[in-house]
Amino acid sequence: MFDLIEAAEHYPAFLPWCSKAVVLARDETMVAAEITVDYHGAHFSFVTRNPKRRPDWMAIRMERGPFRHFEGEWHLTALAPSACKIVFDLRYELGGSIARTIAAPVFDRIANTLVDAYVARAEATLTSRP
Repeated sequence: MFDLIEAAEHYPAFLPWCSKAVVLARDETMVAAEITVDYHGAHFSFVTRNPKRRPDWMAIRMERGPFRHFEGEWHLTALAPSACKIVFDLRYELGGSIARTIAAPVFDRIANTLVDAYVARAEATLTSRP
């Protein structure tokens, strides 16, 4: 599950709101990416630089984007070889009245369905293995 979360370059394949994702930097302790959102009339991009500790934690920290405030954390706790508990906490506030009016409802929907999208991707990945 950690690998799915950390691999931003694959987001457009399973996150319907993500039209493009480019990893800008990656090492053992951090991943940075530019994510482009194109969903229900909202189009914007943002850059995050995310500290990580494989396999159980990754923070989300915005470097650039339409948010006044954007940060979060993924916590993964192993339960079995192919199961884990996922806790995702995301706090954000869009900047500017136009951004809040146009992008806020879209991003609220994205944030509320994010964990489900990763779980569905993990299940599809597991069932497609030989």
